[in-house]
Amino acid sequence: MSKKASNFRFILKTSIAAFGTYFCMYAFRKPFTVATFDNLSFWGIDYKILLILAQVLGYTCSKFLGIKIISELKSSKRTFYLIGFILISELALLGFAVTPAPYNILFLFINGLPLGMIWGIVFSYIEGRKVTELLGVILCSSFIVSSGAAKSVGLFVLKVLGCNEFWMPFVSGLIFIIPLIIFSLFLEKIPNPTTEDLALRSKRKPLKRKERILLFNQFAFPLTIIIIFYAMLTAMREFRDNFARELWDTLGYKESISIYMYSEIPIAISVLVILGFLGSMKNNYKAFKNYHLVLFLGSLLIGVTTFLFQKNMITPLPWMIASGFGIYVCYIPFNGLFFERMIATYKIKGNAGFLIYIADAFGYLGSVLVLLFKNFGNKDISLLSFFTTCIYLLSFIGILTTVLSYNYFKRKFKKTFKIIVAPLYS
Repeated sequence: MSKKASNFRFILKTSIAAFGTYFCMYAFRKPFTVATFDNLSFWGIDYKILLILAQVLGYTCSKFLGIKIISELKSSKRTFYLIGFILISELALLGFAVTPAPYNILFLFINGLPLGMIWGIVFSYIEGRKVTELLGVILCSSFIVSSGAAKSVGLFVLKVLGCNEFWMPFVSGLIFIIPLIIFSLFLEKIPNPTTEDLALRSKRKPLKRKERILLFNQFAFPLTIIIIFYAMLTAMREFRDNFARELWDTLGYKESISIYMYSEIPIAISVLVILGFLGSMKNNYKAFKNYHLVLFLGSLLIGVTTFLFQKNMITPLPWMIASGFGIYVCYIPFNGLFFERMIATYKIKGNAGFLIYIADAFGYLGSVLVLLFKNFGNKDISLLSFFTTCIYLLSFIGILTTVLSYNYFKRKFKKTFKIIVAPLYS
């Protein structure tokens, strides 16, 4: 078999295994958001908001735990953790179904707690390779499509299978347990990085506590502003995702079951093409610079298209697609691709999982804070108005962050480059 054919076969098999695993994971996380739980509230708070808060709190705690667990994860334990975490989340959904409200809210917290680890485990199989970004883009596209697909499955279970809103999440997850186990076993068969991979990208290794502190301190300024931007990105991505039904209903798509999925497909394809192109670049620094350009343009796009929508210059569907694209083209790089190139560019000894989970931990914390602010600070404002207002803020923060980060990393690279090459010419 030729080298090209062998590479293609590796990419195809790995992509299917990684995409399939994460695609199935969403069936344990997102179907409940398609239920409306009408006329239910406790302690003066809408019941659905309480459920979303509980799950996101669990997910947030998981991300903070993941800073240690994922950065120290050994390859021999990955499959055990992956399947174990999924089974815990499904049992939590069973607890949610059989426990009366509002006490079942606790089980949504338990459901989110293990699921936050899944991304780091799956990404650990593909990082540190010459094709990591291509694989990463394909993997990242899974959660664009998967969220919409999970909602469609949830609506199918509600309307066609006739399950009530409390049993629907468990039944939706039950459908995907066997496929997820199969995909995770395929993941385990992925070979380790080759010598060529190690030559093109720095070797990845677990990071102990002192090493994590040193790494963060070395890049404290850009990581801090990136985390602030990513926290807002995550909050808006989660808000758009969790309240998709309410947003689409307000925009005039109340009777559509498929809108959740087919509106996300052009986003997934566009993001896949753009980030896949960046992933094909061999020069790490050039690709890293171009990620900043993508972040800048994505931030600009969501602000401009929201302005056009509010001025009735574009209709709801293209606005939701364009703003969704802007959010995801900024959001996805921070799920591994941006940090993968950062590690390779500056020859950092460590792994992307640590940086991903720092960003994710504060990202989901930001999501919790936005939900709390919406319920207690702006309770009377509509979901759509709140969303569009936050989009403008996100656009501004994104543009500012990108400019500051780009200038910092540019100076850092020049300084590092001079240190490396100066002895050669002295």
